[in-house]
Amino acid sequence: MQIIDSHVHWRPRAFFDDLARRKTHPLVERNDKGGYTYQRRDGTVRMNSGAEWCELDAHLEHMDGLGHQVEMVCTQGTFSFHFSDIPAAEGRDSAMAYNQVMADAQRAHPGRVRASAAVPLSNVDMAIEVLDHAINDLGLIGVDLPGKIGDEGEIDAEYLEPFYDRVEALGVPVILHPSDSVFKDMLGGYGGAMYMSLGRVIDLSVVAYRLVLSGIMERHPALKVFLSHTGGALPYQAGRMDKNSKAARLPLPPSEYLKRMYTDTVSPQSLGMKFAIDFYGIDHVMYGTDYPCWEPAEALKFLDELGLSAEDQDKIFRTNARRILGLGDGVASQARFGAEIRL
Repeated sequence: MQIIDSHVHWRPRAFFDDLARRKTHPLVERNDKGGYTYQRRDGTVRMNSGAEWCELDAHLEHMDGLGHQVEMVCTQGTFSFHFSDIPAAEGRDSAMAYNQVMADAQRAHPGRVRASAAVPLSNVDMAIEVLDHAINDLGLIGVDLPGKIGDEGEIDAEYLEPFYDRVEALGVPVILHPSDSVFKDMLGGYGGAMYMSLGRVIDLSVVAYRLVLSGIMERHPALKVFLSHTGGALPYQAGRMDKNSKAARLPLPPSEYLKRMYTDTVSPQSLGMKFAIDFYGIDHVMYGTDYPCWEPAEALKFLDELGLSAEDQDKIFRTNARRILGLGDGVASQARFGAEIRL
């Protein structure tokens, strides 16, 4: 079976080894797990990943072991904060370098690897410049947004309106993933269980709901917003949001804007996957695994328990992602990959 995994993380060694040459914060260094540790300027460690995050060939080999033809969409995940956490000009250069590495991977693995772009949201002109280059010149499929911009900035800031105008015009999705920027300090302890279990989905939910309450979703009706982790807490608390958000004076109930968003199946229980499908609709949900955070074989097992029809399985596993992420009909264009490949 042909499958598109819409939620995979790969941290390219070429990019992180280059970051490791820095002499000032943020400091990046190889760790004893074969991966990288990232320390912000305030001394907090924001990343401590192992080797399993860094080897693209190993990712592909693991997917091959599932017995399906799997095309991976690689996103930044928690690391999206970096490009907006450093000075704007440096963020621009770093995003350009990261995007080039991801575009190179797309060309090296046509029909197997797709990737989203990084942008420096601390400067809107630079963000648009990097976005245009990533989509129009490099052929990346969307753009990852951080949970915060530096220590204080938010992704619903008024100065970013032209950025959302441009994303909407390009027709590519913004991709929201927890970036450990909202609640990590409040939900410590228990070996990380509190934050990993609840903090990250709340992080995602708060950031995404800013796009609703600020009116960005209202002003940009064609904006594609892709939420990881089945939308965090949003679908489960939509009624409460409708009840308690009247002060925002939105033309529609908040749940109507939420249902325009898209999500994945990254919920380690079949009930969570079913609720996401019921809330967003079968046409708004894509298969995803969060690999290497979660085992794809388990994701497939939970999906199988839903007993979806063959038509709905095809939407979840393949056709929704082609439409939502703009992957086309299975033919990779010269502009994106340098050669035509039929899947």
